[in-house]
Amino acid sequence: MKSSDVRAVVTGGASGLGLAAARRIVADGGRVTLLDLNNERGAAAAAELGEAARYLHLDVSDEAAAETALAQAREQMGGLNAAVCCAGILGAGRTLGREGPMPLERFATTVRVNLIGSFNIAKAAANLMQHNEANADGERGAITFTASIAAWEGQIGQAAYAASKGGVIGMTLPLAREFTRIGVRVMAIAPGVFHTPMVDGMPEAIYQSLCAQVPFPSRLGDPAEFADTVAYILRNGYLNGSAIRVDGAIRLQPK
Repeated sequence: MKSSDVRAVVTGGASGLGLAAARRIVADGGRVTLLDLNNERGAAAAAELGEAARYLHLDVSDEAAAETALAQAREQMGGLNAAVCCAGILGAGRTLGREGPMPLERFATTVRVNLIGSFNIAKAAANLMQHNEANADGERGAITFTASIAAWEGQIGQAAYAASKGGVIGMTLPLAREFTRIGVRVMAIAPGVFHTPMVDGMPEAIYQSLCAQVPFPSRLGDPAEFADTVAYILRNGYLNGSAIRVDGAIRLQPK
């Protein structure tokens, strides 16, 4: 699709990778609706992006709320042809920790937000996109998930997170295959270690250690590089059903 024609919802759009993706979409001439739980940051991000952006409060794990938010976003933007799923939580913790076994609710919460939340957005978006006018290839929209390299190389303490992101990878191809009949593409991006608000305040020694683990370039990823990948997926109509690693060739060690 043409960059200037993009009408996108971005979950987790108030900060980090989601905000970077939203900035890129707006810079390329598109419109975005930021979906997030943090009202203060969401309003500030929408104000920064200007008239091409709106903010709506959303818990992505809430099925009915997701449907309502996407319908509202489509109305506000005058269309919906892209969904970028960046909302997520780490859910870190050992299965058998010092205080005993991990409570099931911690594992379930991580899966609800990262996997079920992505599914809720995908099905609600596809349901709306199927009514769009198709382009020359028959495309009516594109959905981009955010997975993680932990889906393949989850570290100790990442059982919940890796499982949730592995599920995102696992549903990408089946959804892409199913949505061929309505002309909606489905892709996933698997970032490595990126500089997001989660690493702010990290001790310098640990930060430099993380950078040194990345073969080349030996630094954390810039959210703008994630956004570049989102923009490429939206523009390139032949990308479908796959996951793209954006990771500087890092392969996570056990811990």
